[in-house]
Amino acid sequence: MDFTFTEEQQAAVEAAKAVFSDVTPDAVPSPALTPGAVADDLDRPLWTRLATADLLGLTLAPEHGGAGLDPVALCLLLRESARVLARIPLLETSAVAMTVELYAHPDTAAGLLPRVTRGELVLTAASHGRTGHEPADRAVTAHHDGTTWTLDGLQTAVPWAHSADIIAVPAHTPEGGTVLALVPRDHQGLDLTAQYSTSGELLAELHLEAVRLDETDVITADGAWERLRDLLTTGTCALALGLGETVLTMTSQYTGKREQFGHPVATFQAVAVQTADRYIDLRAMEATLWQAAWRLTGDTDGALPAAGDIAVAKIWASEGVRRVVQTAQHLHGGFGADTDYPLHRYHAWAKHLELSLGPAAAHEEALGDLLAAHPLG
Repeated sequence: MDFTFTEEQQAAVEAAKAVFSDVTPDAVPSPALTPGAVADDLDRPLWTRLATADLLGLTLAPEHGGAGLDPVALCLLLRESARVLARIPLLETSAVAMTVELYAHPDTAAGLLPRVTRGELVLTAASHGRTGHEPADRAVTAHHDGTTWTLDGLQTAVPWAHSADIIAVPAHTPEGGTVLALVPRDHQGLDLTAQYSTSGELLAELHLEAVRLDETDVITADGAWERLRDLLTTGTCALALGLGETVLTMTSQYTGKREQFGHPVATFQAVAVQTADRYIDLRAMEATLWQAAWRLTGDTDGALPAAGDIAVAKIWASEGVRRVVQTAQHLHGGFGADTDYPLHRYHAWAKHLELSLGPAAAHEEALGDLLAAHPLG
């Protein structure tokens, strides 16, 4: 396999670095000092700059104003956004838009995607179910009467729902199928209750009661929800990688300057061993991320379905990002808990990402099931 990035992907990274260059992680109040949400809305000026730089349509086709790149390019972009804790629904909007382009009715795609590319529409997805420990598509029911769809149910911890224009909601039908509904935020029958993430961002619990949608607003194609879920999961792994790399850099810089007994603490063997272990974690997170993103391009085959590579990426990302921030806090000492220093913000975001990905043990079990169903050799 070749993980060399194309010229187009590298150009997207450079454009992203330029856009994120003046973004600071402390632009909003500290989540440690804020009882509610640190802000009521996403970073709209940054969202506008991304649209101006043609980065919001990076993975969409040229006919929708996009650049036609693949999920690897999206993960590269997400990696850069996480380095500065960018407060934008880049992952959710991009993943939903890519799913709409591939599975929705052409008229629906033509009406939505150019507006996404121009930064006029914000999209998000409900992917955690009622509790975060069950399939999201089982939390909402969808009934079709021949002309319209009716949705009922509840979804929890939906990111950016209060700011989004459209929320993609998976639901199950009485026949056992899964559909993906595109629900406007202000639609009749949809109610949002405020929730808060560990990073202090505003989430929402979605209550759907007799939400009626036209057929063009519901994607019934097989595989749509699974594709969206895989994009969201792999993108979250990319966010964990970008965050973890920044945290390790912060730790290296601090331990290189902090002296004890007349020497920088970075020269102590115990410190060097711990940081080396975290470096190994990050390299494993990186390798498994690109493997998963590469499988999502659709041009690859493997001994296991792509879900196997995504499970491996989740195992490393959920465990790795936790170990990186915990080691960083330990090696920073009390300074790491100072709310005037940004490390505690990265720790809070890392915990949110870890919770979003779920426990590594669950992914290991899923991987075991795949290995049992697809014997190797």
